[in-house]
Amino acid sequence: MSEELAPETPEAAEAEPIKQRKNGLYPGISDELAENMKSGWADTELHGLEPIAQASHTAARRAALSARFPGERLVVPAGNLKTRSNDTEYAFRASTEYAYLTGDLTQDGVLVLEPSKGGHEATVYLLPRSDRENGEFWLDGQGELWVGRRNSLTEAEQLLGIPAKDVRELPAALAGATGPVRNVRGHDAGIEAALTDKVTAERDEELRVFLSEARVVKDAFEIAELQKACDATARGFEDVVKVLDRAEATSERYIEGTFFLRARVDGNDIGYGSICAAGPHATTLHWVRNDGPVRSGELLLLDAGVETDELYTADITRTLPVNGTFSPLQRKIYDAVYEAQEAGIAAVKPGAAFRDFHDAAQRVLTEKLVEWGLLGDLTVEKVLELGLQRRWTLHGTGHMLGMDVHDCAVARTETYVNGTLEPGVCLTVEPGLYFQADDLTVPEDYRGIGVRIEDDILVTEDGNRNLSSALPRRSDEVEAWMARLKG
Repeated sequence: MSEELAPETPEAAEAEPIKQRKNGLYPGISDELAENMKSGWADTELHGLEPIAQASHTAARRAALSARFPGERLVVPAGNLKTRSNDTEYAFRASTEYAYLTGDLTQDGVLVLEPSKGGHEATVYLLPRSDRENGEFWLDGQGELWVGRRNSLTEAEQLLGIPAKDVRELPAALAGATGPVRNVRGHDAGIEAALTDKVTAERDEELRVFLSEARVVKDAFEIAELQKACDATARGFEDVVKVLDRAEATSERYIEGTFFLRARVDGNDIGYGSICAAGPHATTLHWVRNDGPVRSGELLLLDAGVETDELYTADITRTLPVNGTFSPLQRKIYDAVYEAQEAGIAAVKPGAAFRDFHDAAQRVLTEKLVEWGLLGDLTVEKVLELGLQRRWTLHGTGHMLGMDVHDCAVARTETYVNGTLEPGVCLTVEPGLYFQADDLTVPEDYRGIGVRIEDDILVTEDGNRNLSSALPRRSDEVEAWMARLKG
């Protein structure tokens, strides 16, 4: 692995030798070896490639973007590799905005929409095949002999349905650009440097907000991907139930690893850090250390999602009795959360306010807390007015879902939490009750119990569809399901 990437431009690539790795075992390259490595390789160019499945959808998305910003140059980078340690990198994940508009998932790519008379002309700038003449393909740490074959620019054009050019030419082209420019920031420092005197933070943020809001309503391709993610996630939960005895013998990490295997086999990755929270860890909302014990008689809160190869993720939570049977108190708390979730799901429908499902679920949970005597003589209405139920409910009841687990996060408040649901919106409904192990305001036997139930709900023309309905939710159905899987 070399210590620096190939030079930025094709011209520079000819002029500058590729540096060798420090402390490598070979002190240099003979002229004979360098010449030998230039030839004797078969032509692997692929011909007649069909466009990717979402090419027509990405074209429509680019058209909507073009209509919103006429006459402006729009720059949307995929992002670059990030160092994990020394000369190793984290697995690359393309920026959501770039993947949404192109369907391409490769590092260093940049989509540019150039203003034209009819709107915009799109070009995707990519790394071409590794150069064999200058030795990049076998000497550079990101050369194809080290990390695998890339598509040629011609192949990329066929697959994506977008003209493709060498990304190493882009900084110079952008530096000479005139007229208004907008860039999605935070992904490519080199692109930002080339545009430093041509963009403003306010204008760039408008572009980012627009692309976030564009994803609020999912198209048919996205809905199919989300269903695929939910189906794979359901299989992952089944995998976990089947090995709970092994988790008891080891730790929460066995659960994490089991689900990760499913995510990698049936998809691209996990969509977010899996929460494999057993016992009192279930009261920590984002418990991702996953290093604690798994004990019979306690509950396991598993919050996990498979990300598909096209980067759409599920987000599902089930709270399971490790031994397969809820205790009476566990069942009481679980059933209260289930009832709240039922009320929340029923409130998801076209024309409803986004907040309605949250309010419906919170009311049910508050009624239960008052009924159990945890709030003294206060009425349900007074508790809700003061927000006192939040000591045990803690979080909002759901969020948008899509390519990001918390999708559309930078949308305007009036579009998101103060908005109105319409067909094609996908969101989570995930009420919970969490009694901390050190909470002296609740009976001792409540302490250390955390329950959350979460499903992925699509708004339809006549109501909603639970994309994660393959997993049981009712307490008796959960027990029967676990018994069946355990054999």
